Amino acid sequence: MALMITDECINCDVCEPECPNQAIYLGPEIYEIDPARCTECVGHFDEPQCVQVCPVACIPVHPQHVESRETLWQKFQRLQAGTAL
Repeated sequence: MALMITDECINCDVCEPECPNQAIYLGPEIYEIDPARCTECVGHFDEPQCVQVCPVACIPVHPQHVESRETLWQKFQRLQAGTAL
């Protein structure tokens, strides 16, 4: 399951540096998460780091990108190997 940032985002800049996969970037109005790079921190941490630091709790699971833990692990492995998704 990739995560997403809702329009409740206040652009506080705390989530972007916490992402080990560089999946978070500043979009036209708010921060956004690239679902192709988001592993919910599987392979790095027990909990998604962006969710842990977000002061307004605006980072839910993206309903259009639901993935199993195994799929997230495979994505993590591909990202670590530097291969295309």
